[in-house]
Amino acid sequence: MGTHSRRMRKRAVAGLGVVGLLGGLGLVAQTTVFAGAAEERAEQSTSFYVDPDTQAARWVAGNAGDPKAATVKAKIADTPAAVWFAIYDADPSAVTAAVEKVTQSAAAKDQTAVLVPYMIPQRDCGSHSAGGAPDFASYATWMKAFAAGLGDREVYVLMEPDSLAQAASCNSTDKDKRLGALADAGATVKEANPRARVYYDAGHSQWPVEAADLKDAGILTHGDGLVSNVSNYRHTKDEVAYGKALLKELGNPADLGLVVDTSRNGNGPAPDAQWCDPGGRALGAAPTTDTGDPDVDAFLWVKLPGEADGCISGAGQFVPERAYELATAAGNTGAHDGEADEKTPPADDPSTPGPSPQPGTPDLPDPDDEPKPGAEPSGSCTADVSVTDSWNDGYRADVTLTNGSEALSSWKVAWALPSGQRLVNAWNVLIQQDGSTVEGTNAPYNGEVKPGGTVSLGFVAEGKQAEAPRFTLNGVACAPSS
Repeated sequence: MGTHSRRMRKRAVAGLGVVGLLGGLGLVAQTTVFAGAAEERAEQSTSFYVDPDTQAARWVAGNAGDPKAATVKAKIADTPAAVWFAIYDADPSAVTAAVEKVTQSAAAKDQTAVLVPYMIPQRDCGSHSAGGAPDFASYATWMKAFAAGLGDREVYVLMEPDSLAQAASCNSTDKDKRLGALADAGATVKEANPRARVYYDAGHSQWPVEAADLKDAGILTHGDGLVSNVSNYRHTKDEVAYGKALLKELGNPADLGLVVDTSRNGNGPAPDAQWCDPGGRALGAAPTTDTGDPDVDAFLWVKLPGEADGCISGAGQFVPERAYELATAAGNTGAHDGEADEKTPPADDPSTPGPSPQPGTPDLPDPDDEPKPGAEPSGSCTADVSVTDSWNDGYRADVTLTNGSEALSSWKVAWALPSGQRLVNAWNVLIQQDGSTVEGTNAPYNGEVKPGGTVSLGFVAEGKQAEAPRFTLNGVACAPSS
């Protein structure tokens, strides 16, 4: 009992006709038995999209002999999960094509795609998942390109995780701009595909958002509900109670429901409420719209299990050992009725009082001031580029740049990808791609580098693997390491 049952039952009580309701909502593949407001409705749960190109799926394909592979495949790689769009690309056609690749693949399988646009400026307040569009004008352009790829089928769009929970944390002077950008983004998605279901960030039960901010972000005009617990571990029952209280603050609109990220909450949060890659966690309830609660539209796997939060590896990087641990952890029953959550926010949670990082738009290298990526190396820094994974249409590279003789308080890098390649993900660096050129700056936590010290970063790219790219560090071409 999820999205469609909630709408039928609430609106039936209000006296709306069933036929008009179904026509207005464009419901598909549902069987309805409804003779009155008190009668139950049988519902076929939505079939969500299983992306064959997740990092988990690629790891399984490349490590068939690993004793962990069968479990990771059965419990994670073959389970529907969200597809994130988190690398800024200034080419609108490339953005649209990337979204279409997912929505068209889902359509071919008669499945419903779950997409996560994660591109708001000053994303994650410059922390582990730092990045996003360089400014709000660029964000609006990017969002139009994203929406253009949504097609005309039902699709779930989980709008900008953390964006509202952090609305006042990153740069308070930009809060109104952020809320306005989110409202425009919701309108853009709905205009492109009226059947898209848009869910706004609700943080989680121990990191709440303000109802007033949700209103200013357009939830009452462009939203279908709230999504909570993204990339966190909170018990489902606590998220549902929190979400219902927030819906009440919004006036209990009949059209709004809840989505909970259950990907890693099978054992609830860590005893110390640590949010960044705590051990001992477990997979939660499998993705479904058959939630048993008319106010809860779906349980979804938003954060992909096995992909790091940023502490055991770069944020978003697949760690097979952690995936296996989640899949085999004791207590992994898929239930959603765990013990009560800790009542104190994690020390690193942005809701905890204390100073918050407030980065501005990253200062990217000026092409007029720096040698082009691939220029002849100067020898004052070295670059060790290692391709650690590859597949038919992409690869992962880990990069270690060794600094020269001067200490750095901040750094800038640049490199060139072969024609036709596109970044999918990156870590330990704030990057953006313009054509074949990739430019980036240090994250807030790794800007200082001692003489002879190292800068470690990495990336995942689409396209055929070619020779290792040449890097520049603060405008100095780095020699390949021997």
